[in-house]
Amino acid sequence: MSEPVEPAEKVRTFPTTPGVYLMKDAVGRVIYVGKAVNLRNRASSYFTKAAAVDRRTAELVKVIRDIDFIEADSEVDALLMEARLIKDIQPRFNIDLKDDKSFPYLQITTHEDFPRVEFTREPADRGVKLYGPFANAKALRGAIAVLQRIFRFRTCTLDIDADDEKWKWYRPCLLYNINQCTAPCNFRISREEYKKDVQRLRLFLDGKKETLLDELREEMAAASKALEFERAARLRDEIKLLENLNLRGDLETHEQPEVFYIDPKKGLAGLRKVLGLDAPRSEE
Repeated sequence: MSEPVEPAEKVRTFPTTPGVYLMKDAVGRVIYVGKAVNLRNRASSYFTKAAAVDRRTAELVKVIRDIDFIEADSEVDALLMEARLIKDIQPRFNIDLKDDKSFPYLQITTHEDFPRVEFTREPADRGVKLYGPFANAKALRGAIAVLQRIFRFRTCTLDIDADDEKWKWYRPCLLYNINQCTAPCNFRISREEYKKDVQRLRLFLDGKKETLLDELREEMAAASKALEFERAARLRDEIKLLENLNLRGDLETHEQPEVFYIDPKKGLAGLRKVLGLDAPRSEE
Protein backbone atom coordinates (compact mmCIF):
# COMPACT_ATOMS: atom_id res chain seq x y z
CA MET A 1 0.00 0.00 0.00
CA SER A 2 1.47 3.32 -1.07
CA GLU A 3 2.06 6.14 1.38
CA PRO A 4 -0.49 9.00 1.24
CA VAL A 5 0.72 12.04 -0.67
CA GLU A 6 1.03 15.27 1.28
CA PRO A 7 -1.46 17.97 0.11
CA ALA A 8 1.38 20.35 -0.79
CA GLU A 9 2.79 17.70 -3.12
CA LYS A 10 -0.58 16.53 -4.41
CA VAL A 11 -1.61 19.97 -5.70
CA ARG A 12 1.39 19.97 -8.04
CA THR A 13 -0.34 17.26 -10.06
CA PHE A 14 -3.60 19.22 -10.40
CA PRO A 15 -4.61 20.36 -13.91
CA THR A 16 -4.32 24.00 -14.95
CA THR A 17 -7.99 24.11 -15.95
CA PRO A 18 -10.99 25.69 -14.14
CA GLY A 19 -12.74 23.79 -11.38
CA VAL A 20 -13.31 23.49 -7.64
CA TYR A 21 -10.97 22.15 -4.97
CA LEU A 22 -12.11 20.38 -1.79
CA MET A 23 -9.92 20.48 1.31
CA LYS A 24 -10.32 17.72 3.91
CA ASP A 25 -9.34 17.17 7.53
CA ALA A 26 -7.77 14.10 9.21
CA VAL A 27 -11.02 12.11 9.12
CA GLY A 28 -11.81 12.95 5.49
CA ARG A 29 -14.45 15.63 6.10
CA VAL A 30 -14.60 18.42 3.54
CA ILE A 31 -13.73 21.57 5.48
CA TYR A 32 -13.40 24.05 2.60
CA VAL A 33 -14.55 24.36 -1.01
CA GLY A 34 -13.16 26.95 -3.42
CA LYS A 35 -13.29 27.71 -7.13
CA ALA A 36 -10.36 28.32 -9.42
CA VAL A 37 -9.64 29.46 -12.94
CA ASN A 38 -6.40 27.46 -12.70
CA LEU A 39 -6.72 24.61 -10.20
CA ARG A 40 -3.01 23.96 -9.79
CA ASN A 41 -2.06 27.58 -9.19
CA ARG A 42 -4.95 28.37 -6.85
CA ALA A 43 -4.69 25.23 -4.72
CA SER A 44 -0.90 25.55 -4.48
CA SER A 45 -1.24 29.07 -3.07
CA TYR A 46 -2.49 27.58 0.24
CA PHE A 47 0.80 25.79 0.83
CA THR A 48 3.12 28.79 0.84
CA LYS A 49 4.77 30.52 3.79
CA ALA A 50 2.53 33.55 3.23
CA ALA A 51 -0.67 31.49 3.50
CA ALA A 52 0.56 29.84 6.70
CA VAL A 53 0.71 33.20 8.49
CA ASP A 54 -2.18 35.01 6.80
CA ARG A 55 -4.99 35.49 9.33
CA ARG A 56 -7.64 34.43 6.78
CA THR A 57 -6.00 31.09 5.92
CA ALA A 58 -3.68 30.17 8.81
CA GLU A 59 -6.29 28.19 10.79
CA LEU A 60 -7.48 26.37 7.66
CA VAL A 61 -3.97 25.44 6.53
CA LYS A 62 -3.21 23.89 9.94
CA VAL A 63 -5.92 21.24 9.59
CA ILE A 64 -5.68 20.35 5.89
CA ARG A 65 -4.71 16.69 5.50
CA ASP A 66 -5.92 16.01 1.98
CA ILE A 67 -7.20 17.91 -1.06
CA ASP A 68 -9.14 16.84 -4.15
CA PHE A 69 -10.54 18.63 -7.19
CA ILE A 70 -13.39 18.50 -9.69
CA GLU A 71 -12.75 19.96 -13.13
CA ALA A 72 -15.26 22.35 -14.76
CA ASP A 73 -15.73 23.45 -18.36
CA SER A 74 -15.29 27.14 -17.54
CA GLU A 75 -14.96 29.63 -14.70
CA VAL A 76 -18.73 30.20 -14.84
CA ASP A 77 -19.33 26.46 -14.42
CA ALA A 78 -16.82 26.39 -11.53
CA LEU A 79 -18.55 29.31 -9.80
CA LEU A 80 -21.92 27.54 -9.96
CA MET A 81 -20.42 24.22 -8.87
CA GLU A 82 -18.75 25.90 -5.88
CA ALA A 83 -22.08 27.40 -4.76
CA ARG A 84 -23.89 24.05 -5.06
CA LEU A 85 -21.21 22.19 -3.09
CA ILE A 86 -21.05 24.79 -0.33
CA LYS A 87 -24.82 24.68 0.02
CA ASP A 88 -24.92 20.87 0.10
CA ILE A 89 -21.83 20.15 2.23
CA GLN A 90 -21.68 23.34 4.35
CA PRO A 91 -17.92 23.07 4.98
CA ARG A 92 -16.67 24.43 8.30
CA PHE A 93 -14.31 27.04 6.85
CA ASN A 94 -16.63 28.44 4.19
CA ILE A 95 -18.53 30.34 6.89
CA ASP A 96 -22.21 29.49 7.16
CA LEU A 97 -23.36 30.86 3.80
CA LYS A 98 -26.68 29.02 3.94
CA ASP A 99 -28.25 31.29 6.55
CA ASP A 100 -26.26 34.48 6.11
CA LYS A 101 -28.38 36.81 3.97
CA SER A 102 -25.48 39.23 3.40
CA PHE A 103 -24.02 36.87 0.82
CA PRO A 104 -25.15 37.35 -2.80
CA TYR A 105 -27.65 35.21 -4.65
CA LEU A 106 -28.82 34.94 -8.23
CA GLN A 107 -32.60 35.32 -8.10
CA ILE A 108 -35.10 34.51 -10.87
CA THR A 109 -38.66 35.73 -10.39
CA THR A 110 -41.29 33.06 -11.02
CA HIS A 111 -44.56 34.99 -10.65
CA GLU A 112 -44.09 37.42 -13.56
CA ASP A 113 -45.12 37.11 -17.21
CA PHE A 114 -41.50 37.85 -18.17
CA PRO A 115 -39.27 36.68 -15.29
CA ARG A 116 -36.36 38.85 -14.18
CA VAL A 117 -32.85 37.66 -13.35
CA GLU A 118 -31.32 39.60 -10.49
CA PHE A 119 -28.24 39.89 -8.28
CA THR A 120 -29.44 40.29 -4.70
CA ARG A 121 -28.22 40.21 -1.11
CA GLU A 122 -31.81 40.22 0.16
CA PRO A 123 -33.54 37.26 -1.50
CA ALA A 124 -37.32 37.19 -1.52
CA ASP A 125 -39.12 34.60 0.59
CA ARG A 126 -41.53 33.55 -2.18
CA GLY A 127 -42.16 33.96 -5.88
CA VAL A 128 -38.52 33.37 -6.82
CA LYS A 129 -36.04 30.63 -7.68
CA LEU A 130 -32.76 31.18 -5.82
CA TYR A 131 -29.23 30.09 -6.74
CA GLY A 132 -26.45 30.46 -4.20
CA PRO A 133 -25.33 31.82 -1.90
CA PHE A 134 -22.12 32.74 -3.71
CA ALA A 135 -18.80 33.47 -2.03
CA ASN A 136 -17.71 36.14 -4.51
CA ALA A 137 -20.00 39.03 -5.46
CA LYS A 138 -17.84 40.34 -8.32
CA ALA A 139 -17.63 36.90 -9.90
CA LEU A 140 -21.41 36.47 -9.65
CA ARG A 141 -22.02 39.85 -11.33
CA GLY A 142 -19.57 38.84 -14.05
CA ALA A 143 -21.31 35.49 -14.53
CA ILE A 144 -24.71 37.18 -14.88
CA ALA A 145 -23.24 39.52 -17.53
CA VAL A 146 -21.83 36.54 -19.45
CA LEU A 147 -25.04 34.50 -19.21
CA GLN A 148 -27.15 37.45 -20.34
CA ARG A 149 -25.22 37.49 -23.61
CA ILE A 150 -26.24 33.88 -24.15
CA PHE A 151 -29.80 33.67 -22.83
CA ARG A 152 -30.71 37.36 -23.35
CA PHE A 153 -32.91 37.62 -20.25
CA ARG A 154 -33.95 40.93 -18.71
CA THR A 155 -32.35 42.33 -15.57
CA CYS A 156 -34.47 45.49 -15.33
CA THR A 157 -37.08 46.21 -12.64
CA LEU A 158 -40.02 46.87 -15.00
CA ASP A 159 -43.36 45.28 -14.10
CA ILE A 160 -44.33 44.01 -17.54
CA ASP A 161 -47.90 42.79 -17.99
CA ALA A 162 -48.30 40.64 -21.10
CA ASP A 163 -51.95 41.73 -21.40
CA ASP A 164 -51.26 45.47 -21.16
CA GLU A 165 -51.18 47.03 -24.65
CA LYS A 166 -49.17 50.05 -23.46
CA TRP A 167 -45.96 48.02 -23.63
CA LYS A 168 -46.24 47.89 -27.42
CA TRP A 169 -45.09 51.52 -27.45
CA TYR A 170 -42.36 51.22 -24.85
CA ARG A 171 -38.83 51.96 -26.13
CA PRO A 172 -36.39 49.10 -25.39
CA CYS A 173 -33.11 49.96 -23.67
CA LEU A 174 -29.63 49.71 -25.15
CA LEU A 175 -29.28 46.06 -24.13
CA TYR A 176 -31.79 45.13 -26.83
CA ASN A 177 -29.92 47.13 -29.45
CA ILE A 178 -26.65 45.35 -28.69
CA ASN A 179 -28.38 41.95 -28.70
CA GLN A 180 -28.15 41.23 -24.97
CA CYS A 181 -31.89 41.25 -24.24
CA THR A 182 -34.92 40.17 -26.26
CA ALA A 183 -36.95 43.26 -25.18
CA PRO A 184 -40.06 41.74 -23.62
CA CYS A 185 -40.77 45.35 -22.54
CA ASN A 186 -41.77 46.02 -26.14
CA PHE A 187 -43.25 42.59 -26.86
CA ARG A 188 -40.39 41.79 -29.25
CA ILE A 189 -40.65 38.24 -27.87
CA SER A 190 -43.70 36.27 -26.79
CA ARG A 191 -44.27 35.27 -23.18
CA GLU A 192 -43.92 31.60 -24.13
CA GLU A 193 -40.63 32.03 -26.02
CA TYR A 194 -39.19 34.23 -23.27
CA LYS A 195 -40.05 31.68 -20.57
CA LYS A 196 -38.42 29.00 -22.71
CA ASP A 197 -35.20 31.04 -22.66
CA VAL A 198 -35.39 31.36 -18.88
CA GLN A 199 -35.98 27.61 -18.57
CA ARG A 200 -32.80 27.04 -20.58
CA LEU A 201 -30.94 29.33 -18.22
CA ARG A 202 -32.24 27.34 -15.26
CA LEU A 203 -31.07 24.08 -16.84
CA PHE A 204 -27.60 25.56 -17.11
CA LEU A 205 -27.64 26.89 -13.54
CA ASP A 206 -28.72 23.44 -12.32
CA GLY A 207 -25.57 21.96 -13.82
CA LYS A 208 -27.29 20.32 -16.79
CA LYS A 209 -25.34 21.97 -19.58
CA GLU A 210 -24.98 18.83 -21.70
CA THR A 211 -28.73 18.20 -21.49
CA LEU A 212 -29.31 21.82 -22.52
CA LEU A 213 -26.90 21.57 -25.46
CA ASP A 214 -28.61 18.38 -26.68
CA GLU A 215 -32.01 20.12 -26.55
CA LEU A 216 -30.69 23.18 -28.38
CA ARG A 217 -29.15 21.07 -31.13
CA GLU A 218 -32.43 19.20 -31.61
CA GLU A 219 -34.38 22.47 -31.75
CA MET A 220 -31.89 23.96 -34.22
CA ALA A 221 -32.22 20.94 -36.52
CA ALA A 222 -36.04 21.12 -36.32
CA ALA A 223 -36.03 24.87 -37.03
CA SER A 224 -33.75 24.40 -40.01
CA LYS A 225 -35.92 21.59 -41.37
CA ALA A 226 -38.99 23.83 -41.02
CA LEU A 227 -37.11 26.58 -42.93
CA GLU A 228 -37.13 28.81 -39.83
CA PHE A 229 -33.64 30.01 -40.61
CA GLU A 230 -33.60 33.05 -38.33
CA ARG A 231 -34.56 30.91 -35.33
CA ALA A 232 -32.06 28.22 -36.33
CA ALA A 233 -29.31 30.86 -36.55
CA ARG A 234 -30.11 32.19 -33.10
CA LEU A 235 -30.00 28.67 -31.63
CA ARG A 236 -26.69 28.03 -33.41
CA ASP A 237 -25.21 31.17 -31.86
CA GLU A 238 -26.48 30.19 -28.41
CA ILE A 239 -24.87 26.76 -28.75
CA LYS A 240 -21.58 28.30 -29.84
CA LEU A 241 -21.50 30.71 -26.90
CA LEU A 242 -22.21 27.91 -24.42
CA GLU A 243 -19.49 25.74 -25.93
CA ASN A 244 -17.01 28.62 -25.80
CA LEU A 245 -17.60 29.76 -22.23
CA ASN A 246 -14.07 28.68 -21.38
CA LEU A 247 -12.69 31.32 -23.80
CA ARG A 248 -14.01 34.26 -21.80
CA GLY A 249 -12.00 36.65 -19.63
CA ASP A 250 -11.86 37.06 -15.86
CA LEU A 251 -15.29 37.17 -14.22
CA GLU A 252 -14.19 39.63 -11.55
CA THR A 253 -13.10 42.27 -14.05
CA HIS A 254 -15.98 41.62 -16.47
CA GLU A 255 -13.51 41.53 -19.38
CA GLN A 256 -14.90 39.81 -22.43
CA PRO A 257 -12.90 37.92 -25.10
CA GLU A 258 -13.53 37.86 -28.81
CA VAL A 259 -16.26 35.22 -28.51
CA PHE A 260 -18.51 37.99 -27.15
CA TYR A 261 -17.29 40.64 -29.58
CA ILE A 262 -19.89 43.22 -30.64
CA ASP A 263 -19.44 45.12 -33.89
CA PRO A 264 -18.70 48.78 -32.94
CA LYS A 265 -20.84 50.04 -35.85
CA LYS A 266 -23.84 48.03 -34.61
CA GLY A 267 -23.25 49.28 -31.08
CA LEU A 268 -23.13 52.90 -32.23
CA ALA A 269 -26.18 52.41 -34.42
CA GLY A 270 -28.06 51.01 -31.44
CA LEU A 271 -26.97 53.91 -29.25
CA ARG A 272 -28.10 56.45 -31.87
CA LYS A 273 -31.45 54.69 -32.12
CA VAL A 274 -31.98 54.81 -28.35
CA LEU A 275 -30.97 58.48 -28.15
CA GLY A 276 -32.88 59.47 -31.27
CA LEU A 277 -29.78 60.80 -33.08
CA ASP A 278 -29.36 61.09 -36.85
CA ALA A 279 -26.83 58.86 -38.57
CA PRO A 280 -23.57 60.52 -39.78
CA ARG A 281 -23.69 61.56 -43.43
CA SER A 282 -21.09 58.95 -44.37
CA GLU A 283 -23.55 56.21 -43.29
CA GLU A 284 -26.59 57.66 -45.04
